[in-house]
Amino acid sequence: MSKVCEFCGKHPVAGHTISHSHRVVNRTFKPNIQRVTVVIDGHKRKANVCTRCLKSGKIARS
Repeated sequence: MSKVCEFCGKHPVAGHTISHSHRVVNRTFKPNIQRVTVVIDGHKRKANVCTRCLKSGKIARS
């Protein structure tokens, strides 16, 4: 499944995990992407959407 939101374009980003002793380890921050049925231009289709877009009401869920 794609890890990109089809509405806002949110995608995984890279960063570091830093321990108390300041050891640095690479990691990725992944968005919470859900595959949901949405209504676009009066048609139902499935789309990969982040939960922030779902909660804010940017899209109409069917």
